[in-house]
Amino acid sequence: MSPTVQRRGPSRLLERGFSLLCLLAAILPVISLAVLLGGVAIAGLERLDWQFLTSYASRHAGSAGILAGAVGSLCLVGATAAIAVPVGLATAIYLEEYGRRGRLARWIELNIANLAGVPSIVYGLLGLELFVRALGMGRSLIAGALTLALLVLPIIILTSREALRAVPSEIREGALALGASRWQAIRRVVLPMALPGVLTGSILAVSRALGEAAPLLLLGAVGYMDFLPDGLQAPFSALPIQIFDWTTRPQPGFTANAAAGILVLMATLLLLNGVAIVLRGRMQRHT
Repeated sequence: MSPTVQRRGPSRLLERGFSLLCLLAAILPVISLAVLLGGVAIAGLERLDWQFLTSYASRHAGSAGILAGAVGSLCLVGATAAIAVPVGLATAIYLEEYGRRGRLARWIELNIANLAGVPSIVYGLLGLELFVRALGMGRSLIAGALTLALLVLPIIILTSREALRAVPSEIREGALALGASRWQAIRRVVLPMALPGVLTGSILAVSRALGEAAPLLLLGAVGYMDFLPDGLQAPFSALPIQIFDWTTRPQPGFTANAAAGILVLMATLLLLNGVAIVLRGRMQRHT
């Protein structure tokens, strides 16, 4: 047997072993997630009905619902998107289209990338000190929305920049060569082509805000609430906070309530992700 053939044997075995290891790494989390979701579905489906969706929180597990938490989450996510998406997109346009490539630009890029990996509890501490205490907003809906906007802003900036960067530079140069100003080229040519990626990244970032509980716990979101917020200065509840509150209670009925709440939250997240996929597909067909 030649030395080349002898080297191929161990190399092929190593390759197969590595391939098997990668396959296990891909399958095991999926199986674990499926088992967890199966347990949650078994525990929560019996409790999931119209009365559960349209009732306020209660001290009795059988009559408690998620109305205040669900409405609070929708208000919170809407306000977060209204704040974070325009600011994130404007920042991405400036950095990608107007910013100069220098040391300052690299420093800003590095900090934005690092901020995207900061744990959410740190943003909660920042929001507590800045919005609740320093700016006097109190434990209000707007303080929660601003804190979550800070949390998702780096993700929106990064995904928007990637979408803008994916537009070929020849298209920008062609628009400029035809006499368009830089702003006209961005508004009429670059942004429409980058819009599918921008929207997808923004929706996925807002989906993350929907499932966050740690920063809202620090901001004082209410777990037990029997009314709906009537403005941005009102106290608020959110679905993750309500689920957390139920999981800390010793009565077994609240465990089923928490499982049902998790199912509603998962369904909402899947719906948002599905909307992102559909929007991206439709816009890509029209650009």
